[in-house]
Amino acid sequence: MANQHSVNAGTTTLATVIPTRLPEYLVAAMIIILAPGPSVLFVIARAIAWGRKVSVLTVAGNVSGSLVLSSLVALGLGPILQRSHFAYLAVQWGGGLYLIYLGIDAIRKRAVHAADMTNQGPVVPTAAQSIRDGFWVGVLNPKAIVFFAAVLPQFVDIDGGHVTAQLLFMGLVFCVLAFISDGTWGLLAGTARQWLATDARRLERLRATGGSVMITLGVLVLISALRG
Repeated sequence: MANQHSVNAGTTTLATVIPTRLPEYLVAAMIIILAPGPSVLFVIARAIAWGRKVSVLTVAGNVSGSLVLSSLVALGLGPILQRSHFAYLAVQWGGGLYLIYLGIDAIRKRAVHAADMTNQGPVVPTAAQSIRDGFWVGVLNPKAIVFFAAVLPQFVDIDGGHVTAQLLFMGLVFCVLAFISDGTWGLLAGTARQWLATDARRLERLRATGGSVMITLGVLVLISALRG
């Protein structure tokens, strides 16, 4: 009987990988996805330069990179977080502080970033190049790295076990939401490409807004760590 209970406790089912705080996680994920960070800005830049098709292909590559990144973080962090509360707090503090730094840096360099967005070069990338470039931006996105490592674990049911499976599930959910949101950004920017490209201040405000959201999220992560 005891052995049967042990087997059941160790079995991973859909119910065990869906955290109880999933609705709250969806809100946090959408906030960070909608904030114009490196991935969104890259997609918008592609849309301004070469239109909607290239931007959507870039999103596809970007989301693929994010899925790889979230999986690597889950497989690396999952076992550690399940064993160590100290590691859990360390990840929160480090991630929260880094999010604040990224936000401040985004606001400080908003003019430079805006200029980069309207200077993508004269040659239209092929479909394969668009997907490849999007992939590398996604897998190396510092905002996404911090979110997967520091924000996402706060929504895991630590006591319920299957931490790695929960992290993998939430990473997949994030990527689905990111594809929808970033794809929408690309389509809108591709449609309004002339309007965006004719006034750098619009792009600067976009970057500053993203920086402000990252700072706010970083502060909320630190508050959560203090309460914990």
